Amino acid sequence: MGALPAPLDPALLSGWTWICHQQPVPGPAQLRSVFLHTEHEQRKSKTVTQANMKVELLPALTDNYMYLLIDEETKEAAIVDPVQPQKVLDAVKKHGVKLTTVLTTHHHWDHAGGNEKLVKMATGLRVYGGDSRVGALTQKVSHLTSLKVGSLNVKCLSTPCHTSGHICYYVTKPNSSEPPAVFTGDTLFVAGCGKFFEGTPEEMYRALIEILGSLEPETRVYCGHEYTINNLKFARHVEPNNISIQEKLAWAKAKYDSGEPTIPSTIAEEFTYNPFMRVREKTVQQHAGETDPIRTMGAIRKEKDNFRVPKD
Repeated sequence: MGALPAPLDPALLSGWTWICHQQPVPGPAQLRSVFLHTEHEQRKSKTVTQANMKVELLPALTDNYMYLLIDEETKEAAIVDPVQPQKVLDAVKKHGVKLTTVLTTHHHWDHAGGNEKLVKMATGLRVYGGDSRVGALTQKVSHLTSLKVGSLNVKCLSTPCHTSGHICYYVTKPNSSEPPAVFTGDTLFVAGCGKFFEGTPEEMYRALIEILGSLEPETRVYCGHEYTINNLKFARHVEPNNISIQEKLAWAKAKYDSGEPTIPSTIAEEFTYNPFMRVREKTVQQHAGETDPIRTMGAIRKEKDNFRVPKD
């Protein structure tokens, strides 16, 4: 693999120690993400507080997010995709809450890879997921399965495509006027969507338009990665005259330059600048050379897979 950087950054050493103890053994790309990306250590956490629920964004790895979901009434908490368990437990201690639940969006190592270590460090956790490949799973869920985190209601939304067992988690508080939250993993990103590793354009259309797209417009979207700037550059390529895309890109660049997350967005916002949510729009269909939204979905996903992101 060649000589290690000298002097060896403690942050890199920590990352190397962590990644070497994961199963399955990481590939070269995963190792590169530890050794070649030091700027992620400067990424800031962010807390979104409402009267009923609190969400702390916990940056992980190079561009992942974990989310600590806190019920303000009972101080019970859930963690979404706890790939770095010690960081999770540090946040739990900081907030003085009781961690009871792990919500896993899908089985990929950068989302579920910390589950087995976390359940050893914090006993008695309930681990939910929609796929038997999820580590330390205690309850497999399916579409519209409901569960509770304190007084918060969590509804499981099956969104297969990125993986066949992908689940998004929709969180509401009964009789609350505050915005709901949805944790979308690698199905819906700000201005983008996940690759179709195990699914079809039809499945992603249903996931984005029929399932997530039917949630309340003000629902806050908490996604699995900080991909916003690159996604918006592709969106700009698809719709160069879309002012919403241009404004969001300028905003996202400013946020990123200051080390701040560009998450959350809202479902309503995604319909204004996310090309994968806009496959029914004539401008997007014309770019794809299609008239059918599902074929448009497939065409722009294929184009995005090969898109060279401009440096501007």
